[in-house]
Amino acid sequence: MLDHQPQTAADLTIGDVRAARERIAPYIHRTPVLTSSFLNELTGAQLFFKCENFQKAGAFKVRGASNAVFGLSDEQAARGVATHSSGNHALSLSYAAGRRGIPCHVVMPRTAPQAKKDAVRGYGGIITECEPSTTSREEVFARVQEETGAEFVHPYNDPRVIAGQATCSAELIEQVEGLEAVIAPIGGGGMVSGTCLTLSNLAPDVKIYAAEPEQADDAYRSFKAGHIIADDAPNTVADGLKVPLKENTWHFVSRNVTDILTASEEEIIDAMKLTWARMKIVIEASCAVPLATILKNRDVFAGKRVGVIITGGNVDLDKLPWIK
Repeated sequence: MLDHQPQTAADLTIGDVRAARERIAPYIHRTPVLTSSFLNELTGAQLFFKCENFQKAGAFKVRGASNAVFGLSDEQAARGVATHSSGNHALSLSYAAGRRGIPCHVVMPRTAPQAKKDAVRGYGGIITECEPSTTSREEVFARVQEETGAEFVHPYNDPRVIAGQATCSAELIEQVEGLEAVIAPIGGGGMVSGTCLTLSNLAPDVKIYAAEPEQADDAYRSFKAGHIIADDAPNTVADGLKVPLKENTWHFVSRNVTDILTASEEEIIDAMKLTWARMKIVIEASCAVPLATILKNRDVFAGKRVGVIITGGNVDLDKLPWIK
């Protein structure tokens, strides 16, 4: 079960992605790619939606979580795993830990969607709540980890997690030939980093774009400034994208991303609603940010074959953002 474990982003190789694919295959779905002639016409591009909303636990994060959990030695695994997360990583790690039969301790903001808290508990995760800020999250987590001795699996600043997320774009380039660009949402940068790891090795000509809410645009500002700029508690409907970049994800974002594009809250909600209405699929607000930025920057994508990573579908159906 245990093999090469990269310590930093710089240590990651395409071999780690291949090992991750093999390790997690029994625990995840190879998710479908959907298209929409309506959205192609609207954007002037050929869009290929990689639907991680159909993934186990409803989000791409089960890839990275499973890679981390099933890469642990039996001795490490016996103490369980722990993390802090606003939702999808929490429930993905709970899912993976449940499959391995080990405990999972999760620190979640008290404001996290109830649907995500319910899912974490449903998978057997043990929740400790914190205030909705990075500072509170890290303080409460330090206490939980000290009490449990569990292995920390960071939601994105962990090479094992990045290698797991990289399996998504590895599938995508097998499913769709001739992609010219791939775009994914960016918060902490785990999915974007995994995309960079895979594409820089297997399809280096494909441009990589990241999409971010204007109201949580620290990755955009970091990218322009050339160093990490972190916001403590940004406010956006895209609740999965409120966290800042860290050194392991910055390694990839700063080297491999072509550009970071932003969208307003209204544009994100419109794109989310449009996807529900036209594609008949449930996606989170965070996943609507790429389509929102494509609609806003049609000239960048017009005439191109574009992979769009839909990162998850865990939505609180009682609090849809277009319902006033």
